[in-house]
Amino acid sequence: MSNTSPNRQDLPRRFYKTVSVVESDGGWRIELDGRPVKTPAKAELSLPSETLARHTADEWEAQGEHIDPTAMPITRLANVAIDRTPHTREELAQEVAKYTTTDLVCHLAEGPTELRERQEEKWRPLRDWAGRSLGIVLLRVEGVIASPQPDASTEAARLHALSLDDFRLTALVWATGLYGSAVLALAVEQGEIDADDAFERSRIDEAWQIEQWGEDAEARQATEARRADARALGKLFSAFAR
Repeated sequence: MSNTSPNRQDLPRRFYKTVSVVESDGGWRIELDGRPVKTPAKAELSLPSETLARHTADEWEAQGEHIDPTAMPITRLANVAIDRTPHTREELAQEVAKYTTTDLVCHLAEGPTELRERQEEKWRPLRDWAGRSLGIVLLRVEGVIASPQPDASTEAARLHALSLDDFRLTALVWATGLYGSAVLALAVEQGEIDADDAFERSRIDEAWQIEQWGEDAEARQATEARRADARALGKLFSAFAR
């Protein structure tokens, strides 16, 4: 999910004063001045838990003079989960499965040794966990060139993704893209590690390069935007359990 901010003059003005969460038809909806929020496809924005609904409502409450969709990651994900995911579940599950064939946590640097050791320290426990808990056994590779992974592991990832409800599946796909790793995303979805920890594990190479060469302001801003998405993911997966 992109965090690129549009020009302020292109944003719609805030048209509401109050934001509320209301229980309705087995879910929780967001209301603005007493009127239900609609998704882009005109469905009611209904959340599966009160906690998730309140996180969504917080995003609407936090808007200033203008409504900035890029500052509302949970709302955007909910829109996708309601409008698109029910019709694209197989494609989304395939996307998660595809990442296992070139998963970040399998590709160790050829050098230097210190970087490779950092990667293995943080990634090997999760490779082991994925094999033990989900049947996703992935082989370690040195370098960036892809190496065949077991078909059974790719299929296990696909079937697990398909077993999730629309909101969890949508969040899992988002996490997979953010981390560049199905294993990291699945570890967060299953509660093995938290979303912030997964984000830091996903950027070991990046952090190493910063240590060697420094970091410019633009790169730092991009990292913080991705870190904010990871925090939103953490709220999502935590709310699913409540």
